[in-house]
Amino acid sequence: MIQLLFLVLFGEGVVALLLMVKIGPLRELVMKGLDQVKMGKGPATVKTIAGTMSVILLSNFFSIVKIQNKGTKIGTMTPMDQVLWRTHLLEASLMGFCLFLGFLIDRMHHYLRKLIGLRGTIGASKDEVKRLEKEKLQLKEKEEKATKEMKHLQKEISNLKENMKKLKLESEEKDKRVETAEGHVAALQKQSADLLLEYDRLLEDNQNLQTQAQVYRH
Repeated sequence: MIQLLFLVLFGEGVVALLLMVKIGPLRELVMKGLDQVKMGKGPATVKTIAGTMSVILLSNFFSIVKIQNKGTKIGTMTPMDQVLWRTHLLEASLMGFCLFLGFLIDRMHHYLRKLIGLRGTIGASKDEVKRLEKEKLQLKEKEEKATKEMKHLQKEISNLKENMKKLKLESEEKDKRVETAEGHVAALQKQSADLLLEYDRLLEDNQNLQTQAQVYRH
């Protein structure tokens, strides 16, 4: 029994050491092994073993107390009682250390698994942050490009406005010229009409003169 407990304690110590110190791929192998133990009926089996060891530990504890009480009543312990007392004490100590190391290994495995998950999450978060930073740079470049295009468009709009003003001024000048030309045309038309009237009057006077001349001849 004691040799088996020493073997179990040694094995648990090695497992705890491998969980605490990373030695090549051994930690991953131990983690996978513990994962397999915690799957299926493994947890129930471990709890059953731990419960049995706890019962034996209590039994040894009661045996130690019983032997001590017996020695107190007699005044001294017999050699046999001393051997039994030391044997029960050693078994109880070994079982206590085994249970403690088992609990320690369970907690270490639990927190290492959480730590691995957190590292994976942190790695994914870092990738997400890098992706967001890349998108931010792309958006910044697009914003700068859009700003340049807006400035270029504003410049073109400003040029178009200046051209519109120039065209408007030219149009107003042409309208003034057209109005002036229309005024000249109207004046010329009026002058032409007056000349036509004067020409008709002169023709009429000429006819009258010719008529009078013919009358004088007769």
